[in-house]
Amino acid sequence: MSENVNNTAATHADEWNDSLSGDYLWSNVNFGEAVTDVMTPLTWSVIQFTLDDWVFLPGMPTVGVIGGRPYLNISIFATLFYGMGCSRQDLLSYMESTLYMRLPDEMPIPSIPVSRGTLLRGMFCSLGVQFKQRRGIQKAPAYLDSNKAWFQAIRKALQSRTTGSGLCNLWHAEMRPHVKNGVWCVLGSVTHSAEYTLKLRRQLAELVGPEDATILIANLSAEDAPLESLGPVAGIDKLARGAVSRAAYLENYGHRGPQEFELSVPRPAEDPTWLEQELEKIRRSPVDVEDLMAKQRRSFEAAWKRLQAHSSRAARRFSRKIAESAHRARLRELARSAYVRDRWAIRLFAVRAGELTGLGDQIFYLTLGELLALLSGDRSVTQAIGPRMEAYQQYKSLPPYPAVIRGRFDPFAWAADPNHPTDIFDAHKADTRGLDPDLVVGSPGSAGIVEGIVRVIDHPGTGDLLQRGEIMVAVQTDIAWTLLFPRAAAVITDIGAPLSHAAIVARELGIPAVVGCGNATAILRTGDRVRVDGGQGTVEILRQA
Repeated sequence: MSENVNNTAATHADEWNDSLSGDYLWSNVNFGEAVTDVMTPLTWSVIQFTLDDWVFLPGMPTVGVIGGRPYLNISIFATLFYGMGCSRQDLLSYMESTLYMRLPDEMPIPSIPVSRGTLLRGMFCSLGVQFKQRRGIQKAPAYLDSNKAWFQAIRKALQSRTTGSGLCNLWHAEMRPHVKNGVWCVLGSVTHSAEYTLKLRRQLAELVGPEDATILIANLSAEDAPLESLGPVAGIDKLARGAVSRAAYLENYGHRGPQEFELSVPRPAEDPTWLEQELEKIRRSPVDVEDLMAKQRRSFEAAWKRLQAHSSRAARRFSRKIAESAHRARLRELARSAYVRDRWAIRLFAVRAGELTGLGDQIFYLTLGELLALLSGDRSVTQAIGPRMEAYQQYKSLPPYPAVIRGRFDPFAWAADPNHPTDIFDAHKADTRGLDPDLVVGSPGSAGIVEGIVRVIDHPGTGDLLQRGEIMVAVQTDIAWTLLFPRAAAVITDIGAPLSHAAIVARELGIPAVVGCGNATAILRTGDRVRVDGGQGTVEILRQA
């Protein structure tokens, strides 16, 4: 890397790297799935805006940025838990859905030194967050019912605005309140679902074992519609068979695609060639999605019969809980999809701002506040664009960072180390765990055992390389990867948890999956033969390529 590049990165280190602010524990197990690459400044500032009242400790943002990628500050939660006399294990249990990794026992979770008064205010903040999340769940049905119509109206309104001030007014009057409401509907539905389902999974595992427990929390699709995360693949299958129109498919799923949280990336519906390309892939390699889902349902029914045989009384009790878990999961996935449509609206707002100001795509290198200032006539904010574009490109050239980071983390120094850890980075220790060279360990994502040949996929755009029956290995998956799942014999990811996209989609299709390995893409190579045990969360290397 050139000296100029290093100087550019160093100049903007504070702006792009919150790990320099203290000895904290950071995790992007969840955020890494939603935001799969380095963010542009506008994307990061919009995340800051949407989460500016999702605060658990006064004066401490719950989410920070490290090398241009979002990370949750686990030390904030540690501060509150330790302040209430709770243990490290209490904290890990609470953070199960957001820190789903096997932290080494000797690795501490540092807290933040705060006064007693700040700690008490933090507890009140936490109660406030819980209240807003419950209110978000209550508002979710109305939000979902109106979301498509709201988007279409905003899309027309954006094109009708011909001045910066008019665009500003549209943001403040119509877009800002809707987006904030949508965020709380998502936060509420995600928490509402995750806490319930993970508790149910633990209860079922104690009764019938982890494999059947994983199967029993699947089968989430309703009789008349697939789970929203399966919508793109189920929908395009119907489109290929002539069961739905192109217009209907794009209206329902045209907003879902690669890097759908990154505002600078066009949505599939913006590309007139995208849908035909996807249909051509289906024609070349047809997959019966309905058959896969039917196979999964048979697995669910078999696991249910085993539960009934074990205890008919427990089966009756769990029947209601399993149905409730599925209901909450469907609401969660619908809310996520609707909110992605909101982010598309923000992208179109930025695109229109770029047109009116003459900046074009350079608009994405301003923050939201700077963009609004520019629309109000302050062009001095554009001075930051050049250096930020350069810093962005340098961070983007680096490999994905570890999912868990403790302490000060220099992405460039980390990437330059040929032995850099890819799962957990601890600034206080050179290596956090020893690894069996023939075993990759993660979390159970979807039950089942399969042997096969590995295919490492870097990006869903290169998914054509995945041959039917191969085992797909990726850093993480999002909705853009969904069309690849039916071709895979199993799925392995570096980043993920039991309620991650990879785990949910794999379970619904009955495909074994091991998620949250941390180092799968660093150890496995295309052509390796492996044995995947989705129920135990292990990948055994049988033969290297």
